[in-house]
Amino acid sequence: MRLQPYLLSALVALLLIITSCASSGQSANAQLSDAQFESKVLEIIRKNPQVILDSVQSYQKSQSQQEEQLRDKVLSQIRQEPRLLLRNSPVTGSASQKIIMAEFSDFECPYCAKAHEVVKEFMARNQNDVTLVYKHFPLTEIHAQAEPAALAAWAATQQGKFWEYHDALFEQQSKLGEVLYLEIANNLKLDVDRFNRDRKSPEAKESIKKDFELGKSLGVRGTPSFVVNGVFFSGAPTVKDLEALVAQIKAGN
Repeated sequence: MRLQPYLLSALVALLLIITSCASSGQSANAQLSDAQFESKVLEIIRKNPQVILDSVQSYQKSQSQQEEQLRDKVLSQIRQEPRLLLRNSPVTGSASQKIIMAEFSDFECPYCAKAHEVVKEFMARNQNDVTLVYKHFPLTEIHAQAEPAALAAWAATQQGKFWEYHDALFEQQSKLGEVLYLEIANNLKLDVDRFNRDRKSPEAKESIKKDFELGKSLGVRGTPSFVVNGVFFSGAPTVKDLEALVAQIKAGN
């Protein structure tokens, strides 16, 4: 049985109280070996299963409420000022920046590749009304190439070629890897030495980390996810879905 850190901490605190009452002021850690300590913790769990379960559920509920409050706060700010989504991220589309669609995406995610085709068609039809901003959200736990691809795309951004590099990564998703990253860089006539320096730089990692943290604060748990003027949704949309949402925003709804 593996205990979550917060639960283990609570049990340790409880155990210290129990043992300190019987230790005549001596340290509990000094009296219990590791094996004895573990045995005591497991004994508490066996004797108080419902208490432990209630504590876990209460903690999870509290965490969920805190996350929802933070998300609502951030989305409210974005509804008031959509340009907060731009920051230093690559953008394309309308220069008016009145309707801003942020896409949180992972270059190795197959659903993101499908969404890429939809977004590309949507932007071709609505580029005069909508500003698209790309946000990196690499799911590194399940996609080994997600972060390296994001770093490579960030490096291409420094030479004004993000969108071309972005398209090439999605179009050749099955070939993600070092060979492809350099091949695309050469095809786009990037300064490869600078490209290599940039993608390995602390600035690259920090930029992607900030996108990821922003996504988490907005409730992003998977990719693709979108925020359009403060309206959040996940999953690959259709062009019709996106155009209906834009129409509602234009109508002031």
